[in-house]
Amino acid sequence: MSSPAGTSITFLGAAGTVTGSRFLVEYGSHQLLLEAGLFQGPKQWRRRNWDDLPLPAQQLDAVVISHAHLDHCGYLPRLWRQGYRGPVYLTPDTANLAAIVLRDSAHIQEEDSRYAKKKGFSQHNDPQPLYDSTDAEGAISLFAPISYGHWQELAGEGKVRLLPAGHILGSAIVELDLPGAHVLHSGDLGQGDHPLLVGPHVIPDAPYDAVLVESTYGARLHPEAESSLDDIIRTTIARDGTVLIPAFAVDRTEIILAEINESMDAGLIPRVPVYVDSPMAIRALQVYRHAIDSDHQEIRPDIRDHLSASDVFNPGTLETLATPEESKSINGAPPCIIISASGMATGGRVLHHLKRLLPNPHNTVVLTGYQAHGTRGASLRDGARTVRIHGQDVPVNAEVVALEHFSVHADRDDVRAWLSSAATSPKRVVLIHGEDDARAELKPLLEKEFGVDVVAPEYEETLPL
Repeated sequence: MSSPAGTSITFLGAAGTVTGSRFLVEYGSHQLLLEAGLFQGPKQWRRRNWDDLPLPAQQLDAVVISHAHLDHCGYLPRLWRQGYRGPVYLTPDTANLAAIVLRDSAHIQEEDSRYAKKKGFSQHNDPQPLYDSTDAEGAISLFAPISYGHWQELAGEGKVRLLPAGHILGSAIVELDLPGAHVLHSGDLGQGDHPLLVGPHVIPDAPYDAVLVESTYGARLHPEAESSLDDIIRTTIARDGTVLIPAFAVDRTEIILAEINESMDAGLIPRVPVYVDSPMAIRALQVYRHAIDSDHQEIRPDIRDHLSASDVFNPGTLETLATPEESKSINGAPPCIIISASGMATGGRVLHHLKRLLPNPHNTVVLTGYQAHGTRGASLRDGARTVRIHGQDVPVNAEVVALEHFSVHADRDDVRAWLSSAATSPKRVVLIHGEDDARAELKPLLEKEFGVDVVAPEYEETLPL
């Protein structure tokens, strides 16, 4: 099928980076934004969050979001501020989680700007948040949930449907059937071994003009764990230390809690206090509980059917810390486990725990997934002896361990397996959501194996379809 003039994708993010997913799809006289994520990491990337779209936001016919992580939905309040008032299509669970994520993001940015102004460590005289709570509420009001597998009509005789991606609760593979172009977007793919979710949906049998696939781990395979979380917890508690786990509030916290619960029940680790210190994680936990509770479950193609919400997350020692006062109350706590956002230590309450715990060699910081270049998490992973937090250089004397088996991103073989599920080869595969070196390794592997054109677009590059 030939594409009409103007049918194209412009890559406004997640091209050469693993954050800032934003893809402008133009077909005929219509435009939609596929993903609306924030950039994270180095300052030169984060500055892009302040940029408006290259067209008036009011001209967008729709926005489609694959899942609720900030690098896929966190730009939505900026769109609202720019005047976008159209629908935001996403799954019901993504709508529930994204509402939590956006409210928390706005709150953190408001608090961080106030804190920077109070302490005077910002380069700006009057630091402002990227967006505020009013913008977040406006964006949330645009949510138009659609169930897995349902075709939603779009302007200009287009349509979209969402299929399970197995990455986090509500995550979706996005299929766009547009006049003259058929596009499949992987979103963030799961590995298939998620303890709560089933694996990614196979590629539907259709002649795709482009399949966009994440390349976060590029040509890498997830390594076999050199040490287990059980080993780390036992060793740290034995030396009267605290285990601090910077973790994404959505999904990563739930996976970690499920593993700790299982290990405590099996007697593999001591039954010490477990604190979840993140208001967003606490609210997300309730969404997960509801989703896997059989009393509320109807047809759930994404949830593993052996789960029971009553005992998956709580080993009997779980305490959730909703307020700043509750967070501060554990500063002198005996050996324990603290799970706090954010997962790459870019902001949030985990920074205060890091400032307190990093100087003590009895403690352990456990990094539980991908750490984007330029983040504090990446610095810790790479052996930094100090990290800068709130304008101070904090010594790193605590043990730092990276456990990549917690990652819920597809690795090289997972990507290959997903692409192999296609009955009909696409015209092209487009590598997104990956750093340049990862894409450079993956591109020739896929070209050789599948015999298709593999594209690694640059930032702001337009790909005609």
